[in-house]
Amino acid sequence: MLNLIKDDPELAELVYNEENRLETTLNLIAAENHSPQSILEIMGSVFNTKTIEGYPGKRFHAGCIQADMVETLAIERGKKLFKAEYINVQPHSGTSANLAVYFSVLKPGDRILSMSLPHGGHLSHGHKASITSKCFDFSHYKVNPDTQMIDYDQVRQMAHCLTPKMIVAGASSYPRLIDYEKMSQIAREVSAFFLTDMAHLAGLVAAKLIPSPVPHSDFVTFTCYKTMMGGRGGVILCKKAFGEKIDKAVFPGCQGTSAVNLMAAKALIFNLAMEDKFVRIQKKTIQNAGIMARALMKKGYHIISGGTDNHQVVIDLTAKGISGKSAEETLESIGIILNRNVVPRDENIPGKVSGIRLGSSAVSARGMGEPQMQKIIELMDMALMNQTKKVILNQVKDMVLDLCREFPINGIVSKDK
Repeated sequence: MLNLIKDDPELAELVYNEENRLETTLNLIAAENHSPQSILEIMGSVFNTKTIEGYPGKRFHAGCIQADMVETLAIERGKKLFKAEYINVQPHSGTSANLAVYFSVLKPGDRILSMSLPHGGHLSHGHKASITSKCFDFSHYKVNPDTQMIDYDQVRQMAHCLTPKMIVAGASSYPRLIDYEKMSQIAREVSAFFLTDMAHLAGLVAAKLIPSPVPHSDFVTFTCYKTMMGGRGGVILCKKAFGEKIDKAVFPGCQGTSAVNLMAAKALIFNLAMEDKFVRIQKKTIQNAGIMARALMKKGYHIISGGTDNHQVVIDLTAKGISGKSAEETLESIGIILNRNVVPRDENIPGKVSGIRLGSSAVSARGMGEPQMQKIIELMDMALMNQTKKVILNQVKDMVLDLCREFPINGIVSKDK
């Protein structure tokens, strides 16, 4: 940071302010986590400056000896960690990875069946605002209105009726496990390719705490900065038979030069994910999400699907008369950070929505456990039930700060301030 302070004090101050925000707030955003200091170091290393195109041993630039070794290391470690036949570690993001998979085996206009975004899906699974919907013909399955879980009979019925070329499993706000074997069987029944997007669940899968989609899927995509606790960027796992198609779809199909520093961060987190400490954090992540879900239900909150099997809890606030936007803003004001979230059959306008989504990854990485989860829900409830009472909100904010100070973010804050 000393060089940044010298070169750009204004930007350095923003970095310090962000570090302070992280230290003094509770991060319950399900798509975020705290990374080890070594991840931040490797992303800011000299590999940031290297331009490469192509693949190890087949580059379009000179000076790639170390870059080739970095990518090869990430490939070897990723295959070992996830027991994958083939892997591509070049995608810049999860959406880039999904696009590459689509274009590897499909033609523009081909039909894809994926999960509806209000029911838990992701923008890159064909939402009308995404470029994916401009390139392919998406249809969407939904959750059962009673259980709020995936209706596999509906998926099968839609698959046989629509005969899609690809079926997509995976979600951004679905708190339950997905039956990958059943989804794979449905895909085979209609001769469709099967893609699983496990961007949110990769860390839990790596720790072998929930079922892996790899044995059942033609393709698996994920990102490394959510439950994986790593740096930015996407990854594609696939059957070996699709390896060449995937490589061509990533480069030169969807991307040019690769980010060597991000591939190095992927290699690093794949290595760290094989350690006991990583597994312990992932176990705590699942436990803490369950504790929060049960505590919320005891206080009368409607939890989508009635609970959670992973790191997420999705709450429908309709019965409480609170919008997701209002809840998000109130909680941010007292130092609890989460996001508003659309829920099944949401009648609120976009941007306001009726739900919130919270995740247990970041607070688990800080070392928090059951007592802290109970306390967090108590503080959330106090804030939401007293949104206009500034005295109470200030008291809650102080208690949130006390909890943050008790569990500092080791390895995040710079030591050379």
